[in-house]
Amino acid sequence: MGASIYKNKKPLFVFLLPAFLFMVVYLYYPFFRNIINSFQHIKNLGQITATWNDPWYTNYVELVQDPNVWTSIKNTLVMMLVTIVGQVGIALVLALLVDNIHAGAKFFRTVYFFPIVISATALGLLFNLIFLYDKGMLNQFLETLGKTGLTDWKDEAHALFTMMLPVMWQYVGFYFVILITGLNNISEELYESASIDGATRFQRVRYISLPLLHNVICTCVVLAVTGALKVFDLPWTMFPKGMPLKSTFLTGTYMYYQTMEAKNVDYGATLAIMLVLLGVITSKVVNIVFKEKDY
Repeated sequence: MGASIYKNKKPLFVFLLPAFLFMVVYLYYPFFRNIINSFQHIKNLGQITATWNDPWYTNYVELVQDPNVWTSIKNTLVMMLVTIVGQVGIALVLALLVDNIHAGAKFFRTVYFFPIVISATALGLLFNLIFLYDKGMLNQFLETLGKTGLTDWKDEAHALFTMMLPVMWQYVGFYFVILITGLNNISEELYESASIDGATRFQRVRYISLPLLHNVICTCVVLAVTGALKVFDLPWTMFPKGMPLKSTFLTGTYMYYQTMEAKNVDYGATLAIMLVLLGVITSKVVNIVFKEKDY
């Protein structure tokens, strides 16, 4: 009786059609239109009549020769490492700590998740105040510890740290929630059996929590790596137009700069294609390295 309900699949297509049309209009068409735009000469947004580049691969030659592209790719790779170690790594430690306490667990879950609900623009302005050269919170704090002289946190030596620290801080809570949910799904009977056998708390984490959390960690790493390619709003708020240093460009911010600020729409489309290819390649590599296991 139950199986016969699914024999008539016509209503299924009725419900799927609106979602499919939405994806065609707002995802697939813009993507393929972007590929065409990368071979054309477009200098203004919304330009209808565009001439083809001569030669047609001009933008891709410029892509390879543009030093800012390689800088943005290098910075994005650093951002990926920061997200894996600084976001997923710290979130894992916090999740394990909170899972092993009883008093105040709900409080810590709320506190760690709170940064993710704050607007990235607001966070960027907040951290700009923290990293101000004169009267910034961090420099004032260092002065109270006896440090002489002010530090310019947006100079060549500190720019990447200044830009990536807020991004890392904001998304720790996101992965914390995912990991703590995975820990909650592990049966307490396993921990009780291990305790009876004389396992210490560290051994229970090492031989029960981490192995059974492996697939959840893999999911978090994939999300972190692909998310690093799309980081835009917070770095752009702190270093608008890549200023004061072009060395702070990420792939997302440089694509936006070329499209919206430099008015090189066709070159921005080329950078978008590069961004998609980077996303496909990195996600494939991460899926191979962090392969999920069956338990």
